[in-house]
Amino acid sequence: MAKPFRFNLERILDIRTQFEERARMELGKAIAAHQAGEREVNRLINELAAREASMAQKQNPSAGDFWLWQAYRKRLMADIAQARARLAELAEAKEQARQKAVECSKDRKLLDKLKSNKAIRHAIEENLAEQKENDEMASVRYQPPTV
Repeated sequence: MAKPFRFNLERILDIRTQFEERARMELGKAIAAHQAGEREVNRLINELAAREASMAQKQNPSAGDFWLWQAYRKRLMADIAQARARLAELAEAKEQARQKAVECSKDRKLLDKLKSNKAIRHAIEENLAEQKENDEMASVRYQPPTV
């Protein structure tokens, strides 16, 4: 009866699989945060464009309106710059999460490959052992009678 295959590093493979899943979840969170940051930047840019268009349509704005517009525009520009800086940080975090996910995936795949190679080697060795046993039994059973 052939022994079942047992991979000695199965626990390590399980741990690396968990690390890979965690890294993928972190990557998903980083991608979602980056997309939210992009939406925020776009929203601010659209807000600025809309306000500029409405100010351009005004006929003879007063000095107070113009001063308020300048202050609002300055604040929107600062918000856009801040959102773009945050977006750059989120892009860097996304790239780091992607690299970690790739690294974890490579580690797991390496152990998976080792496991499959050892399973193949085990199957071959078991087949050879079974064949050897069958050959010995056949040679013992069918020995010519000794005279």
